[in-house]
Amino acid sequence: QVQLVESGGGLVQAGGSLRLSCAASGRAFNMYAIAWFRQAPGKEREFVAGISRFGGSTDYADSVKGRFTISRDNAKNTVYLQMNSLKPEDTAVYYCAAARTVVPGTIPDSFDSWGQGTQVTVSS
Repeated sequence: QVQLVESGGGLVQAGGSLRLSCAASGRAFNMYAIAWFRQAPGKEREFVAGISRFGGSTDYADSVKGRFTISRDNAKNTVYLQMNSLKPEDTAVYYCAAARTVVPGTIPDSFDSWGQGTQVTVSS
């Protein structure tokens, strides 16, 4: 079991940037694949980006390819989501999630631990 805490959300103008952080407790952090999900009002929770446990493989939703970058620093027990060229449709609560399987997939049920979420609001 790993505990996750997201930070870095806020209010930005369209076209701006934010960097979200997911800080984890140190219990075997490098054994977990990490993903970011988001949920907007009235919509289902959707996969945004994922990274393998040593950072060798990444995956992105089509809606964020070329704009968002996921990375991890296992020495700091932290995963990041750099979000550039933000659009109003990116507005959502963003969640960090962890899975011990090597290839957890992109559905929420595949993940074992979740953070509390951080709000991202993009205005036009």
